[in-house]
Amino acid sequence: MIRVPKVVTTQATIGDLRSFFDDEHVHMALIVEDGVLRGTVVRADVPLALGEETPALAVSRLHGRVVAAHTSAEAARRGMIECGERRLAVVDTDGRLEGLLCLKRRLSGFCSDTDVNERSHTRWETSS
Repeated sequence: MIRVPKVVTTQATIGDLRSFFDDEHVHMALIVEDGVLRGTVVRADVPLALGEETPALAVSRLHGRVVAAHTSAEAARRGMIECGERRLAVVDTDGRLEGLLCLKRRLSGFCSDTDVNERSHTRWETSS
C-alpha cells in the first residue's frame, strides 16, 4: 500500500484536477478533509465540458473505489481484478484515509511508497 498518497483538499476544482493529472503516473485523486476521505476522482470522471472552477467533489465518488483497512491484501487484489479496478483508497472504520492500493500492471502485487519514490527520482533525473 502507498501510505503517503497524493491528495487534494475539498476546495479543489476541476482545474486543479486537470493539473493534478498532468503527471501520467497519477491515476486517482483522493479528496481529503481533516484526514477523512470525501471522494475519489479518476481522469475519466472529469468531463471536458466542465468549467475550471467547478468543485472537484461534484464529479467524485466513493462507491467501488474504497476498501476497508482490515481487508486482506489478497482479497483486495482479487476483488480489484474482478472489478477491473487498479486503484482503491484504503480507509479505517471512521473513513479516515490510510493509504492507496495501486495494483501493478501484471496484477501480481501492489505498488509501494518505495516504488513511487524511485519513479519520481528517475523522472527528475531524466528531465534535468
